[in-house]
Amino acid sequence: MLFLPGPAAWAPSGSNIQPWHLYVVTGQPLVELKKCTAERLATGDPWDDAEYQQYPPELKTPYRERRSAFGAQRYGALGIAREDWEARQRAASANWDCFGPPAALFCYINRGMGSPQWSDVGMYLQTVMLLLREEGLHSCPQMAWAKFNASVAEIVAPPDELVLFCGMSIGYEDRALVEPRTGRAPLTETVTFLD
Repeated sequence: MLFLPGPAAWAPSGSNIQPWHLYVVTGQPLVELKKCTAERLATGDPWDDAEYQQYPPELKTPYRERRSAFGAQRYGALGIAREDWEARQRAASANWDCFGPPAALFCYINRGMGSPQWSDVGMYLQTVMLLLREEGLHSCPQMAWAKFNASVAEIVAPPDELVLFCGMSIGYEDRALVEPRTGRAPLTETVTFLD
């Protein structure tokens, strides 16, 4: 995965501080991490304490509806009813198996960074994802990994000043698996043109 330290490092970063820190995990360490999270899920071990807020407590319109539509589409495609919480949890557990691929990366950011630096990390991850596609690979960024930040830390041993933002599964597309693309808001809802 030579793409990571090379071209991705040129992603935009305010004042060039480059606030991202990645751990790429494959082989036995990834097997151990998947086993650990599977065991935690099987025994009902609670998620780790949140190190950052993933969504506002009161998600407002239209964002609440977009998130709800995503859930309906995702679980509907799997034949899971909205009220079937147990089945939804089982489906969500695929996150912690990295959806099957043999590689994952875990993206950390320094605890002292602010919102602009978190957006830098997002641009960096998008750059990584585009470079992966150029190499014929697919990826899936997953904030879900932040829910098992202590388990990830046991494997990657980050310094205390870093917080896990997300994981990202990396592998080849399973062409036998057909899933609908998630919807997107119409351009008129998200872009205003002034002439």
